[in-house]
Amino acid sequence: MRVLIVDDEPLARERIRTLLAGEPDIEIAGEAHDGASAVEAIRTLSPGLVFLDVQMPEMDGFAVLERLNPTAMPAVIFVTAFDRYAIRAFEVCALDYLLKPFDRERFSKALARARSADDVSARVRAVLEQWTGRPKFIDRLVIRSGGRVFFLRVEELDWIEAAGNYVRLHAGGEEHLYRETMSRLEASLDPAKFARIHRSAIVNVDKVKELHPLFRGDYSVTLRNGRKLTLHRSYRSRLAL
Repeated sequence: MRVLIVDDEPLARERIRTLLAGEPDIEIAGEAHDGASAVEAIRTLSPGLVFLDVQMPEMDGFAVLERLNPTAMPAVIFVTAFDRYAIRAFEVCALDYLLKPFDRERFSKALARARSADDVSARVRAVLEQWTGRPKFIDRLVIRSGGRVFFLRVEELDWIEAAGNYVRLHAGGEEHLYRETMSRLEASLDPAKFARIHRSAIVNVDKVKELHPLFRGDYSVTLRNGRKLTLHRSYRSRLAL
């Protein structure tokens, strides 16, 4: 059984590696220290079993599973220091749930379950196919500004502007700096309601008033508030042009 160990804590990865040592039917295919590298490792190494930390920076263990191809899903044993994730772990058909700190006996039981569960991958695939069949788009953003925290409904947005590793949200004449990249925010917005019109601009299609052709396939986009933006020709299909 090829195993991948995913945890952002080096000591936690070492603990699992030590417990797996001496298991004749186990091959440690690799390790990953965050969600993004975990997704890449699972895709390239094709492990049969993944010990997956739940809470990691940027992308947690559940987000890792959502980014995988359901037809190539490994068996998963979640590993975490927080028991509040247990119910959700079993909702995605995780094979087991190891709560840190765990001893060798508890670890051995989880490993034995992995050895005997032939239908685990099938069950995980079935659940994730249901997940991926239901669009999951955000309907509000949590904004932190001037010492206050408030919610901004995405339907209130006029347009979104790239600002390095941040984005600038334009809503009703106000601007808010939000810590997220354009690509990640675009992926979380409903494409039926928001369209990328330029590498540095996303618009709320309900706030678009009119379009005027420019040169070489570009368009001028006028919003209902009078703001003018440019629709680059490479993004024309986003507005069904």
